[in-house]
Amino acid sequence: MNNTTDKSTKINETNKINETKTDDTDDKTLGIVGVVGRFKPLHIGAALMLDTLCQKSEYVKIGIGSTNKYNARNPFTPEETRDMIDLYLKPRFSNYEIFFIPDFAHISGNSDGIPWKNYVLQTYGTLDNFVSGNPYVASLLKSNYNIIHPADVIHISKQFRMSGTMVRMAMATGNDYKQMVPPSVAEYLDKNKLVQRFRNEFGLVTLESLSEDSWSGSEDIYKEKNHTLEK
Repeated sequence: MNNTTDKSTKINETNKINETKTDDTDDKTLGIVGVVGRFKPLHIGAALMLDTLCQKSEYVKIGIGSTNKYNARNPFTPEETRDMIDLYLKPRFSNYEIFFIPDFAHISGNSDGIPWKNYVLQTYGTLDNFVSGNPYVASLLKSNYNIIHPADVIHISKQFRMSGTMVRMAMATGNDYKQMVPPSVAEYLDKNKLVQRFRNEFGLVTLESLSEDSWSGSEDIYKEKNHTLEK
């Protein structure tokens, strides 16, 4: 099987089973866990991560990042993003809480990330682990929390690459984004006409980023830091 077919199969299988899977394990080895993501929108990769954390943790503190920004990278409001997460998790889990985490680095005098770090520490308090695949976030919090990469908690057989940027690009180009998000999220986006709103407001600027080399891949610490400076 080639890589493209294998990836498509994994995505389709994840999309089918994630919203019917129940917590069938008592293995809460991760304790109290924190995580921050923008989830714009919640895609099946992030959904798999949250699902796994809820299964393996006593309690999960989920932060929605960049809640004070509304732009091409953040085209859904904090409340809309919270709804997507709840629609996915609430039917099966109750051991989580959602927080709004704003950005500070775009404000004069706050570009070093320390105000964001302090806000997270104050909001989350004591944790057993903090899960992040963002190298800049990890660099800010590693002296306070034990950092775990998502790949370390998700079995390798279930892993695949997916990002919010890839989903938004599919939306902007008119491609099938619905296979990239959980069914409940696809239904929510349709019902509230959020994809149409995204295309109207940010479709062109999203398409312009097609020329960027990194839109479909992971980003290093410098690019992640530069995103925090965006207004």
